[in-house]
Amino acid sequence: MHLKKRILVTGGAGFIGSHLCEHLLQKDYEVICLDNFYTGTKQNILHLFKNPHFEIVRHDITFPKYMEVDEIYNLACPASPIHYQNDPVQTTKVNVHGSINMLGLAKRLKIKILQASTSEIYGDPHMHPQEESYWGNVNCIGPRSCYDEGKRCAETLFFDYHRQHHLRIKVARIFNTYGPNMHPNDGRVVSNFICRALRNQPLEIYGDGTQSRSFCYISDLIKGLTKLMDSPDEITGPMNLGNPTEFTITELAEKVIELTNSKSALVYKPLPTDDPKQRQPNIDHARSTIGWQPQVPLEAGLRNTIVYFDKLLAT
Repeated sequence: MHLKKRILVTGGAGFIGSHLCEHLLQKDYEVICLDNFYTGTKQNILHLFKNPHFEIVRHDITFPKYMEVDEIYNLACPASPIHYQNDPVQTTKVNVHGSINMLGLAKRLKIKILQASTSEIYGDPHMHPQEESYWGNVNCIGPRSCYDEGKRCAETLFFDYHRQHHLRIKVARIFNTYGPNMHPNDGRVVSNFICRALRNQPLEIYGDGTQSRSFCYISDLIKGLTKLMDSPDEITGPMNLGNPTEFTITELAEKVIELTNSKSALVYKPLPTDDPKQRQPNIDHARSTIGWQPQVPLEAGLRNTIVYFDKLLAT
């Protein structure tokens, strides 16, 4: 019998997953990182290998996996449009088959499981800011729907397992998150702008730049995920986790150029299909139920992220 709590993190070598693994090890848990390395990288978790309480398993959760653990954080899924649109059928599979497999494991072990859902379930929203009661405005047959609808179906499965099998679930709707360990070629706006600015390349803005996003630093998100997991069983979510401070894409670009002392110019391109024009979380539910709200301002988080990418590009 193991004495330490043993926690499974699927997608544990990814951007968010690697930070979560590190945080859980610091809290003195045993951590099993499960990843098929489709978008996650060993580089993100190399520094954890020397920890005797860290274990890595190469596996694709679209196939069942049996192991003995005490909690599951289900983060496995490519999260950037470039990666999830590259193999849309597999993206849907990891959200649907993968969720069924992890829910089945949690049901067999009678343990808690947290689903990393997304603000993308709101689609191109008619409600601003978005609160959890909003059902969303999603194109179910568009190029982004493999991710949007995949995550929506995963939420359906989680709540059906909760109602039908009394499974203890937590569902977090994650809004734009950034920080070290982001993939330099994931096409997401923060990593894209920083990498191009460090090379003095033009920053490409899709649309007129007035579309807005809210950016949450990774350390804030990790605290939100663990607070939600550790909350009483009656708090299931869905719960928005993100930074409610809103910025336009042009404001972000100008801030990155300023912080990198870059000579980059701004170049405007057509808006991609189904790209949402506004994205801002209402986090009243998280504030009132788990006492969480972000602490790291955008400029401080960007400085840390720029240092990470500066070192990465140098090597």
